[in-house]
Amino acid sequence: MVLTEISKKEVSGTSSRELDDAEIQRLLTREAKRRREAADAFRVAGRTDQAAAEQAEGEVLAEYLPAQLDDAELTSLVAAAIAETGASGPSAMGQVMKVVTPKVAGRAEGARVATEVRRQLAG
Repeated sequence: MVLTEISKKEVSGTSSRELDDAEIQRLLTREAKRRREAADAFRVAGRTDQAAAEQAEGEVLAEYLPAQLDDAELTSLVAAAIAETGASGPSAMGQVMKVVTPKVAGRAEGARVATEVRRQLAG
C-alpha cells in the first residue's frame, strides 16, 4: 500500500517526478500514523485480528523512519526555541512553532510538539 501511495504522489500534479528523501519520509510518517489510528479504531470495535495486522504494518513502516524524540529531548528543543525567540505567553505559540518544527521534522508528531510548546509557554 505504501508503494501505491508513493506512485500516486509521483504522478500527481502537472508532470510526473521522482520524490526526494524528505517527501518519502513525510509520506512514510503519514502512513505509519494512519496504521496506528486504524489499529486503535479496530481495537475499540473489538476486531483484534485486524488491529494486530494494522499494528504490524505500522511497526514495519516505523523501522524506516528516524527514531522519535523522547520527552526530555523534545522539552529541551522547545525550551531552546523559546529562548531563541524570546517568546512568552500563549500568543507567541506560532513564533515558537516556526522555529522548533524544522528541528523536530519527522522525529515528533506536530500535535505532541504543539502540546509541549503550549505547556512551556503557559508555565
